[in-house]
Amino acid sequence: MRYLAILATAAVMLLTGCATTIRSDVTAFNAWPADLQAKTYAFEAPRGVDDTLEYRSYQVLVSNELSKLGFQQADEGQQPNLMVGMKYLTIDQPVRVIREDPFMGAPWGSPYWGRPGYGRYGWGYSRWAYSPFYDPFRYNGFGVEERIRHQYQRQLRVTINTTSGRKLYDVTVQNTSSVAATPHVMPALVQSAFTGFPGQSGVPRRVEITIDPKVDTVVAGQPAVKAN
Repeated sequence: MRYLAILATAAVMLLTGCATTIRSDVTAFNAWPADLQAKTYAFEAPRGVDDTLEYRSYQVLVSNELSKLGFQQADEGQQPNLMVGMKYLTIDQPVRVIREDPFMGAPWGSPYWGRPGYGRYGWGYSRWAYSPFYDPFRYNGFGVEERIRHQYQRQLRVTINTTSGRKLYDVTVQNTSSVAATPHVMPALVQSAFTGFPGQSGVPRRVEITIDPKVDTVVAGQPAVKAN
């Protein structure tokens, strides 16, 4: 038992230590001027219902990526040259999964045992004996199990415009995964939005980013970005 416990602990450590790869579909449209010198910016004010601590934390992620590209956030009272907008959306999309299980059907797939034999929960002897293991919400006579699997569809959109309203950059990042926590995925979505900036206008790409599960940030020093 002690040996099995050690193996189980090692397996959990391996699973929790594995990095997560976030694959996103990215499409950016741009009319970026080659002679743009001033790169000070301010964030557009979000709507009242969107102005949350979570939203502001994602603004920090966008700001970090912009600083890598030479942009500088305007100080309070300073007139910016650019305005940056950000919107994100998460939709929980339940998916029905039907799985056939030969050990889950007759004789245990109905309230009455069919023939003597060994099933998933033990031995049955009488054709007309009532099965105490029958669950009408989980089993049926065909050995089919139905489950609900959650897929989370996420979309991030970032825009950069001049203060006069001229549109310069508009990128949309779309991702579907089984990861329930949006804060775990958002660092990868934000980095994907600026990968290859400004890039070819209107050309869809697939971008892969590796996330460190311990700190929920992009793994540093790894060639994790793969754009197709």
